[in-house]
Amino acid sequence: MSRLFGEIAQNGYVVRDLDTAIANWVEVLEVGPWFYFEGLRFEDFRYRGEPSEARVDLALANSGDLQIELIQPADDSPSMYRDFLAAGNEGLQHVCYWTTEYQQLYDTALARGYTVGQEGAVGGAQGRFAYLETGFHPGTVVEISDVSGPKRSVFDFIRKTAAEWDGSKPIRRM
Repeated sequence: MSRLFGEIAQNGYVVRDLDTAIANWVEVLEVGPWFYFEGLRFEDFRYRGEPSEARVDLALANSGDLQIELIQPADDSPSMYRDFLAAGNEGLQHVCYWTTEYQQLYDTALARGYTVGQEGAVGGAQGRFAYLETGFHPGTVVEISDVSGPKRSVFDFIRKTAAEWDGSKPIRRM
């Protein structure tokens, strides 16, 4: 438990081949089902303070209360995902904390010296997110994500579906 951010709600993995990554999670670990979003473009996305049109292919599933996010860049636009792969990494890129007090947590993190690597939104202002750089090890980027809006309902649905999953239909394209 982080005294600043709270409980980790999601582990985010950046991968070179999303289909292979999903297959491994399903076949080896039997985690699923995966909700697959192709060509997702974030709202108001900024990379290192500059606008970016980055698109990603993304899949979400849960293992208990922990959400697993798999991300594959879908274009060459600047993003921390591209940076991670270009540095020769693949795998855990960030841990994510969900909050209903987004602006307060954002301001506190910046006041404590965190810097924003990228930020944007999914589903409007109540779906904002920011990736905060830690710099101490690959896989330790901190994401904070506002779940005070409709994004929370989607995440709750994914968790409930995983809890009841019988192994059928492991990929659900959105």
